[in-house]
Amino acid sequence: MLCCLDAPRGVAVSLSPLSSPPSSPRFLSLLARGLDMFGTESSLSMFLNTLTPKFYVALTGTSSLISGLILIFEWWYFRKYGTSFIEQVSVSHLRPLLGGVDTAAPNNNNSSSSNSSNGDTDSSRQSVSECKVWRNPLNLFRGAEYNRYTWVTGREPLTYYDMNLSAQDHQTFFTCDSDHLRPPDAIMQKAWRERNPQARISAAHEALELEDCATAYILLAEEEATTIMEAERLFKQALKAGELCYRRSQTLQHHSTQYEAQHRRDTNVLVYIKRRLAMCSRKLGRTREAVKMMRDLMKEFPLLSMFNIHENLLESLLELQNYADVQAVLAKYDDISLPKSATICYTAALLKARAVSDKFSPEAASRRGLSTAEMNAVEAIHRAVEFNPHVPKYLLEMKSLILPPEHILKRGDSEAIAYAFFHLQHWKRVEGALNLLHCTWEGTFRMIPYPLEKGHLFYPYPICTETADRELLPTVFHEVSVYPKKELPFFILFTAGLCSFTAMLALLTHQFPELMGVFAKAFLSTLFAPLNFIMEKVESILPSSLWHQLTRI
Repeated sequence: MLCCLDAPRGVAVSLSPLSSPPSSPRFLSLLARGLDMFGTESSLSMFLNTLTPKFYVALTGTSSLISGLILIFEWWYFRKYGTSFIEQVSVSHLRPLLGGVDTAAPNNNNSSSSNSSNGDTDSSRQSVSECKVWRNPLNLFRGAEYNRYTWVTGREPLTYYDMNLSAQDHQTFFTCDSDHLRPPDAIMQKAWRERNPQARISAAHEALELEDCATAYILLAEEEATTIMEAERLFKQALKAGELCYRRSQTLQHHSTQYEAQHRRDTNVLVYIKRRLAMCSRKLGRTREAVKMMRDLMKEFPLLSMFNIHENLLESLLELQNYADVQAVLAKYDDISLPKSATICYTAALLKARAVSDKFSPEAASRRGLSTAEMNAVEAIHRAVEFNPHVPKYLLEMKSLILPPEHILKRGDSEAIAYAFFHLQHWKRVEGALNLLHCTWEGTFRMIPYPLEKGHLFYPYPICTETADRELLPTVFHEVSVYPKKELPFFILFTAGLCSFTAMLALLTHQFPELMGVFAKAFLSTLFAPLNFIMEKVESILPSSLWHQLTRI
């Protein structure tokens, strides 16, 4: 009561022209009143009792509106820029105060500017090659490998969609419009369309009874042979028949369009046979012989890039640990005008990782920073992971491998399986390469812009990849890997929860004002209980006239 009685006197003094500045006593007087009001439980209860249910409805409704507006803005900013506005502003303002330096930003800007031409050029091809299915250049033999897997496990490693694509490839490469003129070719034309494997094999034997037919030997080597040695023997017989047909059609190719079609078919057959013979040599351990056969084939038919023979060559050279020749092949085929592949990107990353991986240590790198060679290796890994983000989990054995399909979708899970199935041993052979991959591959997703339609070093990741991979891979016993999704930032989740909670409180207060008023008073009383305790302790220690003395200063 003393403070209340003296307050007008303080105000009167403050209005005197000879008094001190009016703001300080008035502020201290109001502060004293506020502290005195909240200093006791009775005054707090009196204050709470003066609050009507309309106040609580207005308070919760306003809070819900404000948090909802923040949520809408945060969501829009995240959809456009891929990050939280609150988080970005906090980091950008707090990091300089804490002495942190963002060294990644200049590198990202440089790399994105230097590779902008790559993204622009590749984006023009996106509509064409977005979900194009490619023949697996390292596909296994159906009889000697796929069927043996089925005999042992009882599982079918190939899907119907994959085998149907292979049948279409065989009809495209091994048949032509003039096949009806030669009985063996006419029989094989029907054989490639057969769905029953035994019917295809029987038709191939029927064609061989009439004449040596290269495509009949190919079918038997692919589907009937149960060992690689047997398949190689059949391919050698196919090579003799194929070379004879190729030389004959080569001399007649300019006579008519019919002969030209025959020569194109015979060329495809001969290239296919030589490539499969080279793969047989590689599987049987004659790697140097396989490399020579692949090099000769690429020199003889340099324009037939549809078979991607250079990927077979890269795998064989890695087996020989001939890294200089691997680099030479990469320099020729890792070009902007040529379609990329996981083999190209990850082999380039492996070569750069090989230069630093044996001495790489995450702890030492975090202390001293990355050297130039280490930065080049990390950037190569990021480039490879952006092209196909599914490969690292197979190389690091975080997911189990299955037999690769006969067709792959570039940048998809099918391509990742096909690459890791043959190249995992090469990564294990390079000391520390998998450790470097393990430490750096996840950082790629912090560099990729969001939304993904913008792309980074390559054209944007195709959204139809998952659907196509589910058609190519046996989903019965294999879980298809999908592109990693960016998680929602914390502040979006927080504002969404806050908006929902305050909206619910506003609704409940409007529907049950008396009950919610009781709850609000109980909550505020509990909230101010520590403050009341502190004020009681302060009043017991300090003189009772302290606030009165302060107001008279």
